[in-house]
Amino acid sequence: MMPDLRQFRRIVLKVGSSLLVDRARGRLNHAWLAALAEDIADLHARGADVLVVSSGAIAMGRTVLGLPPGPLKLEESQAAAAVGQIALARTWAEVLAHHDMTAGQILVTLADTEERRRYLNARATTLKLLDMRAVPIVNENDTVATSEIRYGDNDRLAARVATMIGADLLVLFSDIDGLYTAPPNSDPNAKHIPLVERITPEIDAMAGGPASELSRGGMRTKIEAGKIATSGGTHMIIADGRAKNPLRRVQDGGRCTWFLTPSNPATARKTWIAGALEPRGTLYVDQGAAKALRGGASLLPVGVRRVEGSFARGDAVMIRDETRVLGRGLVAYDADDASRIIGRPSSEIEAILGYHGRSEMVHRDDMALVD
Repeated sequence: MMPDLRQFRRIVLKVGSSLLVDRARGRLNHAWLAALAEDIADLHARGADVLVVSSGAIAMGRTVLGLPPGPLKLEESQAAAAVGQIALARTWAEVLAHHDMTAGQILVTLADTEERRRYLNARATTLKLLDMRAVPIVNENDTVATSEIRYGDNDRLAARVATMIGADLLVLFSDIDGLYTAPPNSDPNAKHIPLVERITPEIDAMAGGPASELSRGGMRTKIEAGKIATSGGTHMIIADGRAKNPLRRVQDGGRCTWFLTPSNPATARKTWIAGALEPRGTLYVDQGAAKALRGGASLLPVGVRRVEGSFARGDAVMIRDETRVLGRGLVAYDADDASRIIGRPSSEIEAILGYHGRSEMVHRDDMALVD
């Protein structure tokens, strides 16, 4: 049985340049974007969190700057992105404001999602925007990214962002309605695949090349995105975005391909924390804190008795009492600052450290306890 779009509570939408930009005029496709904003408003109205990973900055900027068709040099791409990002952000803000939604722009590079400290900062900012009921509009920061330090496509970026924020669904809008056994434009016998329960080598082999000249991606990057998403507990859809109201089309049973995950974001994240990260230190907690952790609470500084090890903010640490290991977590403070605030209430953190740090030493979402 196919999942129902209405069951998901946190959704990431990836929108490519070929959908946003009217190729004939080199301008944003305002009518299509306005219709997508209606779909986003419907999700928002039923309480879902929505984040958009949006391409289009370079495509918009090259038109404004009058750059000729064809490949651009690196500095030309960066200049086009600098100009186009302004127009793109303004347009998203306007179409969402029409439905009383606030847009927030987030520009990231590869390092922002791969280096743990920067990852935590990007995650915290994005989650705060969602908590404030804003719609984050995310794009790769093409004004500073080079080929060595970039994703290069927004499919994989969208998947990484989806797992970063614990989204339960990623929707990749494309100019094709899903995965086929072969490229449907060149093979009349190609068959549509509505459901992928697991990405096998056979599924991997079906990926083709880029579908349009405005897109850096293609089916290959979408399959790679599927691997990232499903391993992180996020379901994924490849759907045709060319029609107006493309989300409504999916909800009404329109053809697409679902990629299922056997897990969920919270479980996948805790599995990663529990087994994939090497602890850099240990937090010893009192019995009151140990009991609170078993009840589902975060670890507050007041419940920590002592700190061992040399760790930085975002590193994995062991959490234990005097007799046994309780679990692991991602710590919110460097070892030196953590040592200064242990045993103290969170209300005193700013006075002790000179800055307003986080209330939790380890947030419950960043913690995996031993059964």
